Amino acid sequence: MEEAAEQKGFRLSVWKKVGPFLRPYRGSLLLIFGLMLFISLVDIAIPLFLRQAVDRFIVPGTSEGILPFTVLYVAFIVLQGLGVMWMARRAMHVEIHMGKDLKRAVFIHLQKLGLTYYNQHAVGWILARVMSDTDRISGVLAWSLTDLFWSIFYVAGVFIAMLILNWKLALLVILVVPFVALLTIFFQGKFLRAHREMRAANSAITGAYNEGITGAKTSKTLVIEQRNCRDFEKLTDEMYRASLRAQRLSALFIPIIIFFSSLAVALVLRQGGQMVLLQTLEFGVLSAFISYALGILEPVQQIARVLSEFIATQANIERVSRLLAEPITLADSPEVVEKYGDAFHPKRENWESMHGEIEFKDVWFQYPDGEEWILEDFNLKIPAGANVALVGETGAGKSTLVNLASRFYEPTKGQVLIDGVDYRERSLLWLHSQLGYVLQNPHLFSGSVRENIRYGRLEATDEEVYEAARLVSADLVLAKLAEGYDTDVGEGGDRLSTGEKQLISFARAVLADPPLFVLDEATSSIDTETEQLIQNAIAHILKGRTSFLVAHRLSTIRHADLILVVSAGKIVERGTHEELMEQKGVYHGLYTAMRLEELEAQAERAE
Repeated sequence: MEEAAEQKGFRLSVWKKVGPFLRPYRGSLLLIFGLMLFISLVDIAIPLFLRQAVDRFIVPGTSEGILPFTVLYVAFIVLQGLGVMWMARRAMHVEIHMGKDLKRAVFIHLQKLGLTYYNQHAVGWILARVMSDTDRISGVLAWSLTDLFWSIFYVAGVFIAMLILNWKLALLVILVVPFVALLTIFFQGKFLRAHREMRAANSAITGAYNEGITGAKTSKTLVIEQRNCRDFEKLTDEMYRASLRAQRLSALFIPIIIFFSSLAVALVLRQGGQMVLLQTLEFGVLSAFISYALGILEPVQQIARVLSEFIATQANIERVSRLLAEPITLADSPEVVEKYGDAFHPKRENWESMHGEIEFKDVWFQYPDGEEWILEDFNLKIPAGANVALVGETGAGKSTLVNLASRFYEPTKGQVLIDGVDYRERSLLWLHSQLGYVLQNPHLFSGSVRENIRYGRLEATDEEVYEAARLVSADLVLAKLAEGYDTDVGEGGDRLSTGEKQLISFARAVLADPPLFVLDEATSSIDTETEQLIQNAIAHILKGRTSFLVAHRLSTIRHADLILVVSAGKIVERGTHEELMEQKGVYHGLYTAMRLEELEAQAERAE
């Protein structure tokens, strides 16, 4: 689809999509437009200065009047230099600020998109839209547009100047220009395809680098280093071949253009030389024509190159605009935003306190990209402060219920009530601010341990951070780190063990002091010793709070107020541990299997 977008010709409808981002810089673009007109006029005037120098000073062999002529010439050059500096500053201003605006718009929109979008798009794909595509769009609009202005003004001005000086010689030069234009257009198409192949090969190499680095441990354990190197060599060979094709094209194109440039000069010299000998043309005019013949072909090439860049950049605009047009499937109504604010401008003074009663009322649910009903006419009322455990096989759909309760998804039909009110009548930020969520594979942000815990409540003091860590026994483990709470966790927390990351994640959730807690298999990645440290803490933390425990360890199931057994996305059993064991149904089988698994693990450790 993206490849097809690059193949199409120039389309104004695509460029209109960047209009809102270009509009704030209309003044700068108009200034650049004016400066490029001035710079091109100076470039056109320089051969005319040469004409005057030849006819007034060189041919007559006099220097009378040369001082004011030199001062005027230097003044033009200085003014042109200042114009170029001013133009470059404004073009850089447009590139930097428009790129920033595009990145900001994309990033803000990404914050508003629901989980479905992230489930359907790879991280690398999204990063390419945020970084590479926005940079290319702003760069092309700032600099290629500037080049186009200058080239058009210069070519038009040179044609006019040559026709005024001598229309017969002008026609000789103009005769060569269409051939150069056609050749440039032909070669630009081939250059585009070659560079497209290079970009595709480069993307594959980047992906291979990423997999090779992030999967280094797996590669070593599977002993597939040789295969990785062989696959990588194939990718680099493709890059080499694509680069070689581009260089061959360039090596062919440049001499052809030089030939036509020389041809234009030769025609001018032949015809103009005869006219000078016949004294029907001044020597200075011939000098000016030679300068124009040498200089006019480059802007013609530049016009073709810029138009090719514009066509190629349309694919970048399409990708960014598609992302920005991605519908926000989970959003507050205008009435809710008016009362409670949004994620970026919250009106916290209007927020109600949460007690924690949750009710699923006639809920039907299917994922936005699915066709099967996951929940059908589902009803469940959870009293405030209740402890709900969800059990089932991997992939059974345990997280669906939690995601609905947390409003990461909304019911397709029916309602989810919190404290008796449909949660769509309150803001998303209100609910998520009342939620403590601990994942099976916690994510830490780059920075220190202290900073990561403080993400739970940014205004918390150091003492409150330490207390949160103490409540989940994280202080005992963190004290063993070389720099304690100042330890840098690395990208994604990769400098810490899974257990250490999990404890920090617990402390972060506790610091937020939320009335609603979700532990999504939060202790499954922790060793038995570390789990023992936090089991008592969990009981303390969850006391008086409504909580969901997605778990497969017995210790986090037995004492739940309500256990929901999930199978194939459906709630097949519900009740307390004792009630479900008496039924000898699905839960009894799951619990027995888990019990046997834990006993075997204990026996292995004892050995």
